Amino acid sequence: MPTHRSNTARTPLEVIGAAVHEIRTIIRWSQRELSRRSRVPQSTISRTESGKVSDLSLTTADRLLEIMGARLRVEVDAPFLRERQRQLDPAHARMSGHVARRLERAGWQVASEVEVGGDRSRGWIDLLAFQPSTGSLLVIELKTEIHDLGQIDRSLGWYEREAWAAARRHGWLPASATGCLLLLMTERGDRDVAFNRDALRRLFPMRASALRAFVEEDTPAPERGVRALAMVDPRSKRRSWLRPTRDEGRRSPAPYSDYADFMRVVTTRSRRPGAARVLR
Repeated sequence: MPTHRSNTARTPLEVIGAAVHEIRTIIRWSQRELSRRSRVPQSTISRTESGKVSDLSLTTADRLLEIMGARLRVEVDAPFLRERQRQLDPAHARMSGHVARRLERAGWQVASEVEVGGDRSRGWIDLLAFQPSTGSLLVIELKTEIHDLGQIDRSLGWYEREAWAAARRHGWLPASATGCLLLLMTERGDRDVAFNRDALRRLFPMRASALRAFVEEDTPAPERGVRALAMVDPRSKRRSWLRPTRDEGRRSPAPYSDYADFMRVVTTRSRRPGAARVLR
């Protein structure tokens, strides 16, 4: 059915009104005929079609459409919730808690799941960390695996822009902001890095050793726009918790084969009473 305005540019009541008018016109019913068959007042139908009704119920809308052989289907589009759902993943949550604790020990103030954006573009920064002594801000994206590097680049870019205002809402006054991608330390993660080697070196030229010095030794902040990449093992008690990738020259294998293996280890050990954690 032809429409003159896209559905995204109209209110839900305007979309319903246009549909009622178009279907009624196609089947050649008058408003009076539709009113008779649906038992909805003709005045309500007229106001609905003209977009001037403000109190049309879904029950009435469904009755008008159903009597003409159509069906009302309600859809809610919230693409940002996919990212929010990811943050509720148990592996992601363990990474977030581990990284936050390590940063706090190093003197950083940390906020997790920091909401940014507005009605149509809402997101959550995994971790936002501020170093009062230097004014440095870390904008951290946590990933258990790399599925879409382009999406990571776009999301982190948006978070970096929004981070300044988000920091001020926390009472922080940043002088610099550095984007970071921290990956779960798995063999799959190492393969993902190797597969995307060239793009990652361009997008994340700062690696684990330099990031570790910046985070723990108050070295100067990297140049604007320079991002960092490192791996983390949420179960490790190593002092050097920001780990390099195999591509960066790490010799030891990752402690887990993939996300599923990490969850299997975590679940198995959590079910064993008194099980001691293994240092990796």
